[in-house]
Amino acid sequence: MTKHSNPFLLNTYELGRRAGEMKEYQLDIPAHVRIGVPLIAVPEGDLIEVDARLESVTEGILVSAEIYTVAQGECIRCLDPVEMVIDRKIQELYRYEATNEKGRKKKRDDDEIDLDDVEELQMEGDLMNLEIPIIDAIILTLPVNPLCSEECLGLCPDCGEKWESLPEDHAHEVIDARWSGLGGVDFGNSDK
Repeated sequence: MTKHSNPFLLNTYELGRRAGEMKEYQLDIPAHVRIGVPLIAVPEGDLIEVDARLESVTEGILVSAEIYTVAQGECIRCLDPVEMVIDRKIQELYRYEATNEKGRKKKRDDDEIDLDDVEELQMEGDLMNLEIPIIDAIILTLPVNPLCSEECLGLCPDCGEKWESLPEDHAHEVIDARWSGLGGVDFGNSDK
């Protein structure tokens, strides 16, 4: 079984650990899964373009990035295809790994876990995992109920055609199902 590398991992080895060091990266990250909400998402395999600036600070590495991609889905009213350009900026601090006096990674006991640290992003040696902030930025940008336009009228519930392509007086004769059996009966006055 081959191990797939995470496309969201960024090796920061070239960036010095002294405060004030800075490096810029241009990344094209393929979406390894569909990223989004049920009705609109970035399809699996599509590219997510990331222009990132990494700055060394005392606590870790500050990432300022612009994310660009296109999500695809369908309008909730008429089911037409919808495309949405995502152009979003993020800024996150990745804290350096805690090390002991010998420079080795500190091991933490389960009872030492600080709940405030759980939300923090952590470096893994020189590796920075951009997956969580990028996916969060994409999902938070997407509408839960996408529309092709705010004026979309949707579909006729009886024939399924788009309201905008139907005449203004479009209507369907509605017959109460309880009376439908009498449709073939002649109620005319017959002389005997």
